[in-house]
Amino acid sequence: MILTGLLLGTVLGFVFQRGRFCVTGAFRDLFTLRSTRWLTAFMVIVAVQSIGVFAFDALGVISLSTGDFPWLGAVLGGFIFGFAIVLAGGCATGTYYRAGEGLVGSWLALIFYIVGAAAFRFGPLATSTDAVRSVTLPEGSIYEAFGVNPWILVTLLVAGVGLVVARHLRLERKVRRASLPATKTGIAHLLFEKPWHPFVSAAIIGVIATAAWPLSWVTGRESGLGITGPSANIGVFLATGDLALVDWGVMLVLGLLIGSFIAAVGSGEFKIRVPDARTSVRSIFGGILMGWGAAWAGGCTIGNAMVNTATFGFQGWTSLVFMIVGTGVATRLFITNHRRNGATARPVLASVGN
Repeated sequence: MILTGLLLGTVLGFVFQRGRFCVTGAFRDLFTLRSTRWLTAFMVIVAVQSIGVFAFDALGVISLSTGDFPWLGAVLGGFIFGFAIVLAGGCATGTYYRAGEGLVGSWLALIFYIVGAAAFRFGPLATSTDAVRSVTLPEGSIYEAFGVNPWILVTLLVAGVGLVVARHLRLERKVRRASLPATKTGIAHLLFEKPWHPFVSAAIIGVIATAAWPLSWVTGRESGLGITGPSANIGVFLATGDLALVDWGVMLVLGLLIGSFIAAVGSGEFKIRVPDARTSVRSIFGGILMGWGAAWAGGCTIGNAMVNTATFGFQGWTSLVFMIVGTGVATRLFITNHRRNGATARPVLASVGN
């Protein structure tokens, strides 16, 4: 049954690659472009999944449960992870699918993300994770804390996201977008050439994320999509050879690589691209910090910001906020200031040349 993880991961990797769905970009656009388009698409995933998850829970297919809220881990880990994804050039899922495209920088980030996640979850640094995540508050879910039916929150979330989506679609109708002439036809054009609208990609990912719950549940892994835990398992498995670590989640992340590779080859976007030394160093440090932050937060942009938010866990929503804050700080340090310094340096160089 764990092979369903490989199949679902392959489909997910394909959709992420063809949809060019980058959670890091969604967060970063808030600060560089003042745009919420991709963040809205991200929230579509959360809303779609929320409907499915609580429907499965109501039908008895799965059984949602909540524990305490490790608020310190969510705050610190979320910030560290958000900061790290700017350095690494992508979040956990983005790193996997870009690795499948042939980006060597993403290979480096992925390797050290796995190392970092394993070290902070199972290795010598696991004690720090335990200490940080031991600082908790009772009531891990929003609906339990406020004593409301979760379907009220689902309705509010879906309605709010729907209104924002409608606004973006109205604005898009006023903008004419250029497109290249098609070179493929039929299903090949749709799958490998035609640009995918972010809201369409998000809806598909939301359905995939929903399907992950029962498929994972029947194997004994009682959760939905997750990247950090399986990545840490890969690291420990490679070190110990313990086959018990190769579960549905591990199959899922391996499928991400396969699916993104298929999509990249089919669309002509696969190419081995070697970064410069500076980018390589950033990718390595970004990967390590991603593993650290995700371990402390209890998940990455998938397990926390996409999945735990859909079940209205305090951990997920708190982590999401601080991931965005961390992304904003790193964007200011490494992107905005870099561009500003470059812009001020050019006139000086020009005057010297004269």
